Amino acid sequence: MLPEFRSQCPVASALDFFGDRWTLVVLRTILAGRRRYSEIAAIPEKIATNVLADRLERLEAYGLISKAPYQTNPRRYRYSLTAKGADVLPVLQALAAWSAAHVPDRWTSPAWFVDGRPRDFYPAA
Repeated sequence: MLPEFRSQCPVASALDFFGDRWTLVVLRTILAGRRRYSEIAAIPEKIATNVLADRLERLEAYGLISKAPYQTNPRRYRYSLTAKGADVLPVLQALAAWSAAHVPDRWTSPAWFVDGRPRDFYPAA
């Protein structure tokens, strides 16, 4: 399931994937090691649970994350980046660097994030 693309422009197409308030934040959170729904829901940005469920569903449908059960009763899932999802890391790094340079009083990004490469976050082969 891919989004409806507005045009063949690569920027517009990327925004059709990521151009909402939460998708990149959810990817960032999974990248940072929060894999369970409750861990992702506990982010400081206060994402609504229905919005989080929708974004996780979309990201899985788009092939950017995968989910695997870690508990059966009740069924609960752990979310991981796919290689396609990990390849978003340079985009997140560029956005964070731009924000740090141009928006006052931002957090300092941790070294694992600044120095990370997508393959560092690919699923184990």
